[in-house]
Amino acid sequence: MMFLENSLRPLRRISEILLLAPLLLPACKQEETPPEEPLNIFFIMSDDHSYQTISAYGHGLNHTPNIDRIARDGIVFTRSFVANSLSGPSRACLLTGKHSLANGFTDNATIFDGSQQTFPKLLRQAGYQTAIVGKWHLGSVPQGFDYWNILIGQGQYYSPTFIDNGDTTVIQGYATQITADLAINWLETLRDKEKPFMLMMHNKAPHRTWMPDIEDLGTYDREDIPLPANFYDDYRGREAASLQEMRIDKDMRPDYDLKIGFDWTTRMNPNQREAWNNYYGRIEEEFNAADLKDNDLAEWKYQRYMRDYLGCINSVDRNVGRVLDWLEANGLLENTLVIYTSDQGFYMGEHGWFDKRFMYEESFRTPLIIRMPGGRKGTADKLVQNIDLAPTFLDIAGVSVPEDMHGTSLLPLLEGKKVRRWRDALYYHYHEFPAEHTVRKHFGVRDGRYKLIRFYDDGTPPGNRRGIKDPEKAKVTVNAWELYDLEKDPSEMHNVYGQPGTRRITRIMKRKLSKLQEQYGEESFHIEEDEQ
Repeated sequence: MMFLENSLRPLRRISEILLLAPLLLPACKQEETPPEEPLNIFFIMSDDHSYQTISAYGHGLNHTPNIDRIARDGIVFTRSFVANSLSGPSRACLLTGKHSLANGFTDNATIFDGSQQTFPKLLRQAGYQTAIVGKWHLGSVPQGFDYWNILIGQGQYYSPTFIDNGDTTVIQGYATQITADLAINWLETLRDKEKPFMLMMHNKAPHRTWMPDIEDLGTYDREDIPLPANFYDDYRGREAASLQEMRIDKDMRPDYDLKIGFDWTTRMNPNQREAWNNYYGRIEEEFNAADLKDNDLAEWKYQRYMRDYLGCINSVDRNVGRVLDWLEANGLLENTLVIYTSDQGFYMGEHGWFDKRFMYEESFRTPLIIRMPGGRKGTADKLVQNIDLAPTFLDIAGVSVPEDMHGTSLLPLLEGKKVRRWRDALYYHYHEFPAEHTVRKHFGVRDGRYKLIRFYDDGTPPGNRRGIKDPEKAKVTVNAWELYDLEKDPSEMHNVYGQPGTRRITRIMKRKLSKLQEQYGEESFHIEEDEQ
């Protein structure tokens, strides 16, 4: 026994040393492994950029190699949506992480209350340097940013007027390239390089009136862009859809929208003006000679619309690439979260439309592509919404997410973690009526398969709001439900609300709707389950 005890004593001593080692050498270990740097955040948002026109989504309408670079090294969210498909309200939802009623910015006639809590303010308090360049479109002065240089209102495509931290100036050139120039200049010369940064680069393009950069004129003229299968939708069973004013055949103007006999060159320099007039002058001659009518005219408008729209996307993609190249060349790309999205989706002729606003898929759904260094790659099919971006950025920065934010952090999805519990439905609420395009107020719920929409009239007098073509049409009251089975009817052509066999799913969807309205403080819009 004594021999055995003596032979074990050295082993016990070695074990004691191994147990004590972490306690004896903590300082040495910390010096050898520097603390992990916080991720920078580079957020790119375009205006009215449809997911159909990003090649990473596979629709084949065009090629966006630089946006696809983000997708190749990150996650393409295939079921990403907005809370309110309208520019200003969507931006307010993004900044606050809250639905429109909660943040107070319900339509484009509103002014954003910049004094409220936003994620840029919280990041700034946590030590981030924050900046925004490009389109703001919220009426008030940006708050929570160390640097801002924004377009006035919608902004102009050529020689746009910017407000540089309060100083107004006209910058010569094309808006998309200028916005990227401002982003690179801030990164290179103006930011504090000792701090992590959050930079928002907001493009005006491809917003109406779809004015391409000179170098992109005619890029798609040899393309015969396919007509959507439901281009000649008759809106049967969908009263609100029948009353809109966003049809390509009837509401898209050859002059204002398609540059026929309309002078858009007042802000251009002589070289730009010459190239523009040569290009659109030829198109105008061909159009006048053709004397198109009915379906031929509608399809000509569609082709012209798409060619101009896609030309704008060319510049967006090219300038996304310029900033990505700068980040890579300066060793920042591998420590920067990169996001590409749009303030909402857009109609590429589906239902015969341009514009957005409706809860139908093409405008409710928005592109969202996120590249996180060391994060997951591929696609994600979880139901996500633009209110999720604010808590995501805070979570990534290690900042506590305020309890009153409606969104949910996407960080677990970006890290590739298995998320057992995720939302099974999304809420939507559009508030702007009467107004341009005469889309009625509506709210609704979408889950993985079904969508339930309620169009409602709250007694707002029609008035004479700018942009309404037919005031009498705007006076028509619409109180209606719509229900779609997105698995059987992905184009939302058949409203099955009240049809035989739909009572059970209708009841389920109304319960989901009521639950979300209660969650987001919109109980006043609650609809009884048995209402038909």
